[in-house]
Amino acid sequence: MPDNSKANISTADALTLLLHNQHALAAAIEEITKWLSKNGVRSVAANAIVAMETLDTNAQGITDAIMQLRQSPAP
Repeated sequence: MPDNSKANISTADALTLLLHNQHALAAAIEEITKWLSKNGVRSVAANAIVAMETLDTNAQGITDAIMQLRQSPAP
């Protein structure tokens, strides 16, 4: 049976980096959304909020996958 533990660790590490990127994007979108709201572009701000909600939803899925990979038993 092949040793998947190294592959799982590498995959989990890569997903963790993607998750960090996702959090950074959400923070940037949140700052832009605040600025848009303050400057009267509320419809665009509302669209940005929807994008942030999608990032949050997907971040949870990525987190779940990372946890599954990290908890996989070693062969």
